[in-house]
Amino acid sequence: MILKQRQEIDRFLAAPGKDFRAAVIHGRDLGGVRERAQTLARAATAHPDDPFDVAILTEADLESDPGRLDGELMAISMMGGRRLVRLRLSGEKISADRLAAEALADHAALKFNPDAFLLIEAGALGRDSPLRKVAEKTEGCAAIACYDDEPGDLARFAREALAADRLSLTTDAMDRFVARLPHERGVARREIERLVLYLGPGKGLTAGASELDDFLGVEPEASLNDAASDAFGGRLGAAQSGLRRAAQEGESGPAVVRALGSHLARLRRIAVLQQGGMAAQTAAKAAGVFWKNEREILRQARAWTLTELDALQPDILAADQVCKQTGTPDRLLGERLALTVAGRARRLGL
Repeated sequence: MILKQRQEIDRFLAAPGKDFRAAVIHGRDLGGVRERAQTLARAATAHPDDPFDVAILTEADLESDPGRLDGELMAISMMGGRRLVRLRLSGEKISADRLAAEALADHAALKFNPDAFLLIEAGALGRDSPLRKVAEKTEGCAAIACYDDEPGDLARFAREALAADRLSLTTDAMDRFVARLPHERGVARREIERLVLYLGPGKGLTAGASELDDFLGVEPEASLNDAASDAFGGRLGAAQSGLRRAAQEGESGPAVVRALGSHLARLRRIAVLQQGGMAAQTAAKAAGVFWKNEREILRQARAWTLTELDALQPDILAADQVCKQTGTPDRLLGERLALTVAGRARRLGL
């Protein structure tokens, strides 16, 4: 069965209960997959690090011995209690995917040790994956997909980690820090840990935005972000100035396209949240908009509808592909895309 809501996923990971005998955690965010799997492993068995209670398998194990997974699921815990069988897949080999799907179906049908818990960690599984299909339709198995963390999730992780060391950030500082965090869970966690060490664990400090200057350093894409915002805001001259500054700072055409794509994604996120009934300012905050930029972003969001943004997306994808080809004038292509965006913004009344 599929678990979607964060609250139900967190409850399951903390206490899977006897009704569940398996879980499949998958997604492109491998750090998120591993972190959730570790949490579940600690809850599923009393001895998550005991080799007599836990078996850890990989694709290589399945390739060398296709019956190994079945054998581990049949085994009984030597110390008593629940046995844990962990299987780690990359999601790239269909043979391993099929073997895991067959074992999962048999385990759900009580053909193996009913007290064993099967935990499968995988990369991104497509909808045609046999393992994903079995996991999503099987009672007693939790199917959890890991997607990139939203800014709100990153802010929550940061607050919790800082609070554990008696540290905190002001609202401005948190917005600035989260805006610079990568969305891959494991990398983001390491950056948060690095911030804790920078501020000083246990100091009881509440740091402001200016106190993060040395930690964050100069933002290399500041001019590009300004240029992208100016383009979507219909300010052609300002966008051109921002692109010139970015070029002087060493930024190339692909970076221009990425900045424009990121700005489009942020506007799209706001539009989707508002369609779902969220207030404009709340939607902007959830989309990771820095409070100083909120008024301008919301001005743009009123003009750029989902239809308009979706119509522009192919142009950005095409520019990104062309910029990566050898010998293309990528800087000129990036500038032309920015001018195209600014022209459409003007026609929308911006």
